[in-house]
Amino acid sequence: MSSVTDMTRGKPLQLILRFTLPLFVGNLFQQLYNVVDSIVVGRFVSKDALAAVGASFSLMNFITAILIGICMGCGVVFSQYFGAGDIPRLKRAVSTALLFAGGLTVALTALSLAFAGPLLRLIQIPEEIFELTRGYILIIFGGLPFVFLYNAGAFLLRSLGNSKVPLYFLILSTALNIVLDLLFVVGFGMGVQGAALATVAAQAVSSVCCILYCLKKLTLLRYAKGEFCFDRAIFGKIASYGVLTSVQQSIMNLGILAVQGIVNTFGTNVIAAFTVAVKIEAFAYLPVQDFGNAFSTYVAQNKGGGRMDRIRQGTKVCIGTILCACFVISLAVVVFARPLMGIFLAPEEGAVIATGVNYLRVVAPFYALIGFLFMHYGFYRGLGDLPMSILLTVISLGLRVALAAALSIPFGPAGIWWSIPIGWLCADLVGFAKMGRSLRGAAGEDLPKKAG
Repeated sequence: MSSVTDMTRGKPLQLILRFTLPLFVGNLFQQLYNVVDSIVVGRFVSKDALAAVGASFSLMNFITAILIGICMGCGVVFSQYFGAGDIPRLKRAVSTALLFAGGLTVALTALSLAFAGPLLRLIQIPEEIFELTRGYILIIFGGLPFVFLYNAGAFLLRSLGNSKVPLYFLILSTALNIVLDLLFVVGFGMGVQGAALATVAAQAVSSVCCILYCLKKLTLLRYAKGEFCFDRAIFGKIASYGVLTSVQQSIMNLGILAVQGIVNTFGTNVIAAFTVAVKIEAFAYLPVQDFGNAFSTYVAQNKGGGRMDRIRQGTKVCIGTILCACFVISLAVVVFARPLMGIFLAPEEGAVIATGVNYLRVVAPFYALIGFLFMHYGFYRGLGDLPMSILLTVISLGLRVALAAALSIPFGPAGIWWSIPIGWLCADLVGFAKMGRSLRGAAGEDLPKKAG
């Protein structure tokens, strides 16, 4: 099995789909990994326990998004150097990124543990579930170093065109998480803290496996004495891409966190419904999210190789694929909204199920809009136009938060639901407006065109 894939040659759709499939299956397991906690505590503990896990989810995502964004941005730099065939600079970029992001992880873990309580107060966690939520999130924050290690290895492999190996380790950790969830929560009666411990233990396994694989298999990154270093010149680019991508991811999750805060004001039933519905739709639009991530690697490698013609070809097939996929997905979610909610909740929780069904039937018909938004994120991230990715995120999430706050007053939770597709639409209009100009521009100005 090859550890790398050159995406500057071959049919664009075939390359992107081949890269997307392991990403999709891996993230499918990642989402399963995330929802197992909710299913187990919702079925075997209580509705309050489910609400505690759900209420902490957006805060957990906000913090982890900082680390994932750094790794994702660094991965774009790796892809560009690999696409250009510049292995010496690729090696220096990897060592610089690991030293930079590793230090950031230590600081972020300490700050998250220290300020967990005030952060939960800030997003208005109801008093009746505050201690449950705090106990869960403290354990999750303690596992942040494992989140960094796994994503550092995974984004390095993906930047080199290998999306399969991270999948294998995710499958392993997901299976372990399920077993430990049942053991700790059902067997030992440890409640939400048991669910958190199961998650951290599973993350530890996947991170160690991923790093060990990179050390053994990535022979092009074998370092001679003195080569593993902090390169100040490359650090500027690493920091720019990594920090800006992290800012984009953080803004995205900050917006979701703000919406969660508005949802939290409507009580435990709405929190539980929102928790379940968001997890369902995370599965639903996962294929186009991963397609956008694969597209980012494709764009970055071809920018590094100076192949703007291939980026144009890839963009056309990306648009058509998203339209087709989202039509099928949206239809399925609208039709099966109630049975999907029933996977997470007992039949007697009728009010919670009805609220979640309403959410899904408002938002699901517009999944093509978020599909295009993921495409734009991948496109601009791959080109290195990180400010544009941030702008689209600000438009999408800023409008969502503002409209959710305004519309929830006269229309209740339904006003929050409608704010979501409106935010997607406005961001897409801006993204498409600039995309045409970007496709006509030059690529790879700061990188030599790849020979051959």
